[in-house]
Amino acid sequence: MDDRLNLLIAELGISTEALIARGMQQFVETDQLVLAEIETSGREHYLTPEAADAWKRMKAAALGEGISIYIVSAFRSIDRQIEIIRGKLVNGQPINKILEINAPPGFSEHHTGRAIDVATYGGPILEVEFEQTTAFYWLQSRANDFGFYLSYPAGNALGYQYEPWHWCYQPANAIELS
Repeated sequence: MDDRLNLLIAELGISTEALIARGMQQFVETDQLVLAEIETSGREHYLTPEAADAWKRMKAAALGEGISIYIVSAFRSIDRQIEIIRGKLVNGQPINKILEINAPPGFSEHHTGRAIDVATYGGPILEVEFEQTTAFYWLQSRANDFGFYLSYPAGNALGYQYEPWHWCYQPANAIELS
């Protein structure tokens, strides 16, 4: 880790020893981003060009099968990750509980521009109950075809809560679909 990141992590009360013990991977913050989707609220979501293309193909395939999905969260900078964690600390949440849900700055897949949090219209947003939607069932059976993988299944080795909405594009694993 670079000095700035070490200082920020220490400032937030995060133990580097705990990160190592959990087997956390540091991610480089990408600067190669394109607009992947705009929410009905106007909020813009950015991904790397390859992930954005895979997302658009996956979303179209889902829609073609009667499944409506959309992005709730995509690229997130290290600075934004810091803001999120600081906000939770200010609200009295202990850092160990925050780190069950949020990655430390520098350790979020969202920094790569390849991670997305997905929802379906009328369904729960960023809740475990998303796993009970037809959108989740579809993602389980088809997301890998587009190079997206569920990052944090139940009981994952990194110690994060189960996140059925969080998928990350892994380009080496994508198959070519025409």
